[in-house]
Amino acid sequence: MTSAAAVSFREALVVWLKIGLLSFGGPAGQIALMHRILVEEKRWIGEERFLHALNYCMLLPGPEAQQLACYVGWLLHRTWGGVVAGALFVAPGFLVVLALSFLYVTAHDTPLVAALFYGLKPAVIAIVLAALLRISRRALTNRVLVGLAGVAFLAIAVLHVPFPLIVLGALLIGFIGGRWWPAVFALKSAHGSTAGGVIGIADHAAHHRTAGWSYVVGQIVLWGTLWLTPVALVWWLLGRTHVLTQLALFFSQAAVVTFGGAYAVLAYIGQAAVGSYGWLAPGEMLDGLGMAETAPGPLIKVVQFVGFLGAHRQPGELDPLLMATLGALLVTWVTFIPSYLYIFAGAPFIERLRGRPALTAALAGVTAAVVGVILNLALWFALHAVFRDLHTVTWGVVRLDVPVWNTIDWAALGLSLAASVAMLRYQVGMLPVLGGCVVVGGVWHLLAT
Repeated sequence: MTSAAAVSFREALVVWLKIGLLSFGGPAGQIALMHRILVEEKRWIGEERFLHALNYCMLLPGPEAQQLACYVGWLLHRTWGGVVAGALFVAPGFLVVLALSFLYVTAHDTPLVAALFYGLKPAVIAIVLAALLRISRRALTNRVLVGLAGVAFLAIAVLHVPFPLIVLGALLIGFIGGRWWPAVFALKSAHGSTAGGVIGIADHAAHHRTAGWSYVVGQIVLWGTLWLTPVALVWWLLGRTHVLTQLALFFSQAAVVTFGGAYAVLAYIGQAAVGSYGWLAPGEMLDGLGMAETAPGPLIKVVQFVGFLGAHRQPGELDPLLMATLGALLVTWVTFIPSYLYIFAGAPFIERLRGRPALTAALAGVTAAVVGVILNLALWFALHAVFRDLHTVTWGVVRLDVPVWNTIDWAALGLSLAASVAMLRYQVGMLPVLGGCVVVGGVWHLLAT
């Protein structure tokens, strides 16, 4: 049977909660986790159908992994399926980051908390590396796509080309390449076709999730209203200069322009949060990123930490922790609600275009380029976790962050290598690796300091 009706809503609810609780390691790890559960284990969606949805989500601003969960949930159980899948993907991580944020402002300087953060970073490096290798095997199926990923890596790592321009270039290369070399830019599965054994949404099965303009306009009005009503409300009640209004306006704007995930927009958000608004002190964005890496869910929830600290430092007449919680809730709302608008309004048209060679080739080019971007982001995080200091070297348009070798943290490097070997060679799971690194790294940090 190849029908979404073969999957019950209750069964899907349990699986989406499981994914939300286990989705560590950033977008690469989360996408790999969803692929393993939804495609390989449950067989609810075919490999090519999964990649088709993934490529569309990669073109959108905002958290692509959450949008992918929402897309697949919508395919399986219509609007409520998408709402539940997206919400359960975010909720566990939101609660974890909220708890860590409370700990950060109340006990940041205690040795135990510092040891906790020290032990987590090496595990995150291993998780991202393992996930990157898995998604690369699926997306880079020939030398041309490998080369395109390499070009994208150099463009963003060395030349610092903006991510939207890289996506646009890859889209054009894939579109043109699909016309001249269709076999090279066809989406292929690195694991073989799953169509024969799929019990949910098969690769080539016809699907009814298409809609007309009235449906699309209705979704835009509904989700646009839900998105912007809190923004208008705080502006009306508190004024344009209040910290909650500034947070709502800035992150509503960011939800439209933040292509490439949390790492790609870290500089953009960090510059505004530190330099323009004074919500964070220099270096605190990396602490927030460490929290987001530690918790399950999309890495873009680092913005929740920004909202928490920004509101905590400008509480007005309210208790600082209450104001901080309101800031975190508001920023999370205006960051993730737009994803529902993008999926519910756009996915019906993407489903209608599914299978057309030009679109498939263009999206295959984007997928390859995004692999190169994720490689750059993984390298960036590894450098900042292993070296205590980096300096910038510039030659014309080339700009590199070079490690200061005498600042290397040998314990962090050794723990990162051990965690990577455990995951890649011995297939140890994410949670045991996280737990082991927290214990070993935390004990070392306490003894060393």
